[in-house]
Amino acid sequence: MRAWLNGDLLADPTQGAIAVTDHGFTVGDGVFEAVKTLNGVPFALTRHLDRLERSAAGLGLPAPDLDDVRRGVAAVLAGGAAYDPIGRLRITWTAGPHPMGSGRGGGPPTLAVAYSAIAPAAATTTVVTVPWTRNEHGATAGLKTTSYAENVIALAHAAERGGTEAVFANTAGHLCEGTGSNVFYVVDDELRTPTLASGCLAGVTRALVVEWCGAREVDEPLADVLASASEVFLASTTRDVQAVARWDDRLLPAPGPVTQRCAETWAAREAETMEP
Repeated sequence: MRAWLNGDLLADPTQGAIAVTDHGFTVGDGVFEAVKTLNGVPFALTRHLDRLERSAAGLGLPAPDLDDVRRGVAAVLAGGAAYDPIGRLRITWTAGPHPMGSGRGGGPPTLAVAYSAIAPAAATTTVVTVPWTRNEHGATAGLKTTSYAENVIALAHAAERGGTEAVFANTAGHLCEGTGSNVFYVVDDELRTPTLASGCLAGVTRALVVEWCGAREVDEPLADVLASASEVFLASTTRDVQAVARWDDRLLPAPGPVTQRCAETWAAREAETMEP
């Protein structure tokens, strides 16, 4: 693992470097992006940085200097990332040091970029519906913030039941998203996924799957989707297109024919450019 903080590459990324008063640490007042790398080259970095800016604006943070971000990315990738088939960049932008509590006090923002190699995602996965809902009307709906406690709880709930991802409904009972993925499903041979109005994150992989594979965006009750979908897959930065073999107690083809076509389309289009 390598890490860069506010302009400097850290000699030891496991040692303390961020102030204990940093609002990203004390109250989760920050935003982040996770970016896949292939042999040391980031995939869709521009799209991720665009979303970082949108998330920062939505949280009321100043816009990050994207030239600084790119310098941080280059610094952490220079140490041998080209030899890693797959890696993950984590770009974090927080409000910086502030007084304890929710109120901001004018501290300079914190920018951190970290990198580590990762293993490829499994070809298939299992998901569990959790009893909690996403609030599509909340102040942080659709923003990629560092406030991830809700996801940690949901993912632990899913893991206890044999799942590797948790799936949320929103307050209307409609299918929303996973803890770190968007959900696609097939009904009557039509590929579908929830709209952004559902409260789901505007995933970079989600947008590319919609663009490349022609998915229809529609909001439907989670219970109806679970009962009627003939195929389901997850889409995320590190999963790409990952077939779901079991959702709760329901077994599904993994991959089904539509999922297989989407996975093949993804692989072909990804091979064409690293900046789609």
